Amino acid sequence: MSNPPVRELKRSARLQISRGMKTVLGATILLYIASALIAPTSVSKIAQLGMLPFAACLAIIGLGQTLVVQQGGIDLSVAGAVSLTVVIVTWGPDRNDDRLIPAVAAAFIAAIITGLINGFLITKTKLNSIVATLGVNALLYGVMMALSGGSPRRTTDRLSNFTNDKILGLPHSVYFGIIATIIVTILLKRTVFGRRFEAVGANPRAAYATGLKVVRYQIGAYVCAQLLYCTAGVILGGVISQPTAYQGDDYVLPSVAIVVLGGTSLLGGRGFPAASALGALFLKQLDMFVLSLGVPYGVRTIVISLSLMLGIALYAVNWKSVNFSFKKRDRELQPI
Repeated sequence: MSNPPVRELKRSARLQISRGMKTVLGATILLYIASALIAPTSVSKIAQLGMLPFAACLAIIGLGQTLVVQQGGIDLSVAGAVSLTVVIVTWGPDRNDDRLIPAVAAAFIAAIITGLINGFLITKTKLNSIVATLGVNALLYGVMMALSGGSPRRTTDRLSNFTNDKILGLPHSVYFGIIATIIVTILLKRTVFGRRFEAVGANPRAAYATGLKVVRYQIGAYVCAQLLYCTAGVILGGVISQPTAYQGDDYVLPSVAIVVLGGTSLLGGRGFPAASALGALFLKQLDMFVLSLGVPYGVRTIVISLSLMLGIALYAVNWKSVNFSFKKRDRELQPI
């Protein structure tokens, strides 16, 4: 007689929406309402079609960063990985469509090698993830400069059409972001691999004691993250007609920010890839909203930074204990 309620409880627990998803979803809805009332041009069809491809790229990059953060690390090689991919898929073909597929394959091979290097440095040499990935990022920039000299080059027509053509009014790049989010979410939340992956991130020692291959999961996180960065870089190489050699510079801090906004703890463990992807939409729309107001770039940066601080405070600060401490101090200050 007790089995049906237990089953219903398990099903309901699976269908629960995370706190990060609720927060980011509510903030995104409020942002769009404010945009429509204060800066209508930021929600126009032209503005949204121009913003959504970049939001999709940031979402894909954020998915990779989510995997790394779930293992208790932070990947600062995002900029170099994305920039190198853009250079490979634009300089390699040199506007020749027949060379595009080999160039894309070379970019993904480079991503796998980079992920293995990151994972090896962190798991085998015990380097801090920030130090290791920052060093690898410098290495990637060195390779990128050797290939391109830092100068931009136009993308191929084939790649441009592949990313910018539309289905149901939306560019292909947006669908790539949606598909990547669905795949990562299913793998993490609906498979044995995903549960083991989260267990390793939450407590590597306990996971090792149960027989899990901790190092494999940790290295795999960095390899999969690089593959996602590479995917975003390929899309960026097609979305922008003449991308720069430093196209990934603007994605390092936002990639970490949307992970935290989505509710994934920087200490590792459970992750929320769908919430991270939605955080990318929030950040890009916020940037579009502030840009439509015509404020200087410095003010835009301050506004976005304040919003990130507020979002992070929702998870990092225990507001109940803060209120309690204030009340306690008030009682201590009362005269006897």
